[in-house]
Amino acid sequence: MLGPRRFGAIRDGLPGISANILTRKLEDLEATGIVVREQLPDPVRVQLYRLTGAGLGLWPVIRALCRWGAGMPGHDPRLFISPTSLMLSMRAMCARERAGRHVAAMVLGGEPFVITTAPGQFRVERGTTGAALRFEGGTNAMAMAIYGPMPLAQTAQGVIRFDGDLADGQAFVDLFSLRPAGPA
Repeated sequence: MLGPRRFGAIRDGLPGISANILTRKLEDLEATGIVVREQLPDPVRVQLYRLTGAGLGLWPVIRALCRWGAGMPGHDPRLFISPTSLMLSMRAMCARERAGRHVAAMVLGGEPFVITTAPGQFRVERGTTGAALRFEGGTNAMAMAIYGPMPLAQTAQGVIRFDGDLADGQAFVDLFSLRPAGPA
């Protein structure tokens, strides 16, 4: 959902899955038209997996599952979450109707993302260009800073690194909750 990925990057985001199982799952997704495998030209010669239009069309289902899962009694936000999964979670859990204009860079374990919000809108892309707010840290620490009960001023003192206007950063963080207020 955030652009083409190498096999290794996909596997890194799914701890515990074997290469054989992941290969079979990707082949199944390719056979059903959800992903397509692409080969980059020389000198890179890297194979990537990219969602097709049908794969991208699954976002409403994935969003509903994210929101449903966050409300389940067994949900444990302390468990491992990959950088891409956190970005998708934030996309699913953002209160777009309350969103102000923010451009926030998130660097999660070295993986850069930029999130842009505006009233009724949320967009996430890879990169950090043009961000007035910058959050940096491990993915689980960032999830705690975004979804946890502590104000940004506290989490920015040792849990994560934050650069930018603190009031704007807090307004951005306040857009996200693991307990959605309304229907998906």
